[in-house]
Amino acid sequence: MFEKIEELERRYQELEALLADPAVIGNQVEFRKLSREHAELSSLIAAYRCYKKILAEIKGNRELLTDPDMKEMAEDELKSLEAEKAALEADIQLLLLPKDPNDNKSVILEIRAGTGGDESALFAGDLFRMYSRFADTNRWKVETISASESERGGFKEIIASVEGEGVFAKLKYESGTHRVQRVPETEAQGRIHTSACTVAIMPEAEDVDIEINPTDLKIDVYRSSGAGGQHVNTTDSAVRITHLPTGTVVACQEERSQIKNRAKAMKVLKTRILDTILQEQNAKLAADRKLQVGSGDRSERIRTYNFPQGRMTDHRIGLTLYRLDAILAGDIGEIVDALRAHYQMEALQAQSEAA
Repeated sequence: MFEKIEELERRYQELEALLADPAVIGNQVEFRKLSREHAELSSLIAAYRCYKKILAEIKGNRELLTDPDMKEMAEDELKSLEAEKAALEADIQLLLLPKDPNDNKSVILEIRAGTGGDESALFAGDLFRMYSRFADTNRWKVETISASESERGGFKEIIASVEGEGVFAKLKYESGTHRVQRVPETEAQGRIHTSACTVAIMPEAEDVDIEINPTDLKIDVYRSSGAGGQHVNTTDSAVRITHLPTGTVVACQEERSQIKNRAKAMKVLKTRILDTILQEQNAKLAADRKLQVGSGDRSERIRTYNFPQGRMTDHRIGLTLYRLDAILAGDIGEIVDALRAHYQMEALQAQSEAA
């Protein structure tokens, strides 16, 4: 393990020298590429350098054990240093896990109402607000791409982009079926109804990820409907793009400009096609190793939000929290961190079994 880190440390030093080279600084594409690699290595190298420092201190304290006047102090110091060493070894193991190449990407968020009619649409609105507020705390930008609103509030479907640093890394385990249990306002008997929504978190496709042949696209333009004042129904600004080989259809009418709507629709189209490819790859990997780590299977019921009990339960990791109001207000950091830790431990276990 440490031979590999020594090699990575040499690469890290090489990157530092390259990033100080005026020729590299002048090449923005190369500079960004090397900066990203440098940033990805920085946490591991910092932990490893701290680890080497701890090892040197342990060696020094062991030498002091032979001195009667220093023995007691050295023994106390050794206990503390050994604990730090063990913690750093665990951190380094996690940092050495293969990186998900999509972790630093922005995402396309899709929320769709499922079983439950109006209640499901209202819950879709609750989920969208929850993710939007979590995005605010992380200083991410949320932009609606398309939305189909329900007559009684909420959304039948809403698609949005969430842009920022490390969005996919934090949100990727949110994909799946979210179930809600509550008493609808229209329920005179006070009975609890169960509804569900599906959430899809997809890493935003970049031009280098996927190339689409323009001849594979059918593009329709039509007049917008819904909010928009005088502009509505006066110009053909809405855009619908169909990818003929896969039958994937994306529509956008949020912008007043046909060009902007087309750009947004293409962004979603590429992301959906890339997501299909990634889902197939994940399924194959899972079948190969008989372990599905964070597959994001949208058919899987991942979480229940119980309003009468003020409870949220994540069924994958058995996490139950009794602060539903705060969670729906965007305070989902504890859930996100618990899921990431769980899947990291599964990945470590799979790695040790494969070794």
